[in-house]
Amino acid sequence: MKLKELYAITKKELEELSPLKNADFRLEQAEFNKDEKVWEIVVSYLVENTNKPTNTFNPLASQYQFHRMYKKVKIDDKNQVIGFYIYNDK
Repeated sequence: MKLKELYAITKKELEELSPLKNADFRLEQAEFNKDEKVWEIVVSYLVENTNKPTNTFNPLASQYQFHRMYKKVKIDDKNQVIGFYIYNDK
């Protein structure tokens, strides 16, 4: 399967998770798991930052309007999303 196909499948499944008109959806990583025979895809997209600091006097506090979310998705050989996971690179 080509990266463009993996991107299209994943984007179609997940683009509704962000209410933003332009969620800046990105394919971050793609790897074929030979043991499970599935593609493991990491994607990211923007959501509105709802965790804004309560202390506005702290100049180091993050006040970004958007936050990038990272998710891991598994796609089988029939091009079906079979898993959706919180992604943590640590």
